[in-house]
Amino acid sequence: MAEQTAGAAAEDIVALGDDVFAIDTRMAGYPGITSSYLIRSERPCVVEVGTAGSAPVLRDALHSLGVEAQDLATVVVTHIHLDHAGGTGEIARMFPNAEIIVHERGARHLADPTRLMNSARMVWGDRLEVLFGEMAPTEATRIRAVDTGATIDLGAGRTLTAYYSPGHAKHHIGLVDSATGDLYVGDAAGMYNPYTGDVRPATPPPDFNLAAALDSLRLFSDIKPQRLMFSHFGAVSDVEPVLERSVEELRLWVETVRESHSTAGDLDHAVALVRERVRERYRPLPDEVPQGTQEVLEILCGEEGNVSGIMHWLDRLAAEQAAAAQDSPRQ
Repeated sequence: MAEQTAGAAAEDIVALGDDVFAIDTRMAGYPGITSSYLIRSERPCVVEVGTAGSAPVLRDALHSLGVEAQDLATVVVTHIHLDHAGGTGEIARMFPNAEIIVHERGARHLADPTRLMNSARMVWGDRLEVLFGEMAPTEATRIRAVDTGATIDLGAGRTLTAYYSPGHAKHHIGLVDSATGDLYVGDAAGMYNPYTGDVRPATPPPDFNLAAALDSLRLFSDIKPQRLMFSHFGAVSDVEPVLERSVEELRLWVETVRESHSTAGDLDHAVALVRERVRERYRPLPDEVPQGTQEVLEILCGEEGNVSGIMHWLDRLAAEQAAAAQDSPRQ
């Protein structure tokens, strides 16, 4: 897969009403994979920045929407994975007045991404540069660490409220817009495919936790949002059916991997079992979807990465249960 060069184009920007715009940040140069959102309020705010390679695309899109370098007030990332926050340092440099907001567990990694990048290199190897690029550090004084209940001032009484939503990652927040009821879900509700309407789980190592993920989905349902703003990919109005599908798919993937794991199956066996049980549930991508888009989507939400995360969680759970049994008093 070769990286494509890309700049902001009219088709990359979708007006969603109430001064909200979805911006395709063209991960690895391909459309339909990662979405940022501009809330063009009195205090303009961007939710998600995409990869480091996407920073020029986002900058150009904001410029076309009338948001210049000095205008942007806030940048929020739902979590620090490189497809969501990899461009934070570059965007912070391009927009010097913007406050950078992230969950408190992720703040130090934006200020010093060395550990994050080292881990990413171990996972992605030679594909790292094409897929994500290099995360630049963000000045620590510009970073605001938040947790549930924190509000972000959008001006004129409009706010975003943060909700801690782990399961996909320990540093994950969802965000609710007080003016629209939109809920920015990051990866906590999985990955929505706008080409097919399908939802797949997002269960990468090392943080996936089924109980936490289901709790986050229940929280999202209780919030009763008007729309779900997926980072992968786009705005969805069918809130309850999509959240129900997110739960259904998550449980199915975990149960399938658990079955393989219980028979001492390795990663390859678990991946094969998931493909056998799950693949037919998802509609094929239409022919007009670029091959590069298909390849990147497969990398981000394909069987190997998700199964690896679930197996990592099952191993951790078994170790915790064994330790608890050993520590419990004998009868």
